[in-house]
Amino acid sequence: MKIKILTVMMCLFASITMEAQIINNLINGANTIINGSGQSLSNDEVVKGLKEALTVGSNNSSTNASKTDGFFKNTAIKIPFPPDAKKMESELRKIGMGKDCDKFILTINRAAEEAAKESAPIFVNAVKSMSITDGISILKGSDDAATAFLKSKTSADLKTKFKPVVSKAIQKVELTKYWNPLAKAYNRMPFVQKVNPDLEEYTTQKALDGLFKLLAQEELKIRKDPLARVSDILKKVFG
Repeated sequence: MKIKILTVMMCLFASITMEAQIINNLINGANTIINGSGQSLSNDEVVKGLKEALTVGSNNSSTNASKTDGFFKNTAIKIPFPPDAKKMESELRKIGMGKDCDKFILTINRAAEEAAKESAPIFVNAVKSMSITDGISILKGSDDAATAFLKSKTSADLKTKFKPVVSKAIQKVELTKYWNPLAKAYNRMPFVQKVNPDLEEYTTQKALDGLFKLLAQEELKIRKDPLARVSDILKKVFG
């Protein structure tokens, strides 16, 4: 009888041990992901790699946007006349104020370039909110998934933090000095709807849009180009 009880207990212990091993294997499996080269990655490595990718991308996009003509000569992000003032631009060009319009467009892009100098830390700070779930989803997502995550999760906060930066840049390049004569000349015309766009709001949004576009380009490079993976964790995660 004792032998039978002992046998049953041993079988039960073996069953429990086996079940525990299965559960452990499942847990370990859930905490790993395979990269493009077949290497196993932990959740922590995935998140660390993606945060670094966004940090590198943010620094590069900030550098490219903040140099002279970074916005102005990049057709993908160049800032035009405010949409609600397009008719104004057209009418002013008709009366010989084309050079003044061109100067305003140059200056508003200079404001964005100036603001971009301080954009990287704002973006990098926002990256800290990424969770493990976010990281795995981003790694398996589209080529701009990390940028889209940053944009969707942090746009409102980024805009709030970035607006004072733009305001400072607008003052530095004296944007309103070039805008005010244009607005006054147009508003004096008969039968026109007076314009007074919020230049600070407009420049802030267009500057952010441009930076996100450049960030998406940087993310694509890291995903596709091995030479863009400038650290060991980037090489491992995106390998």
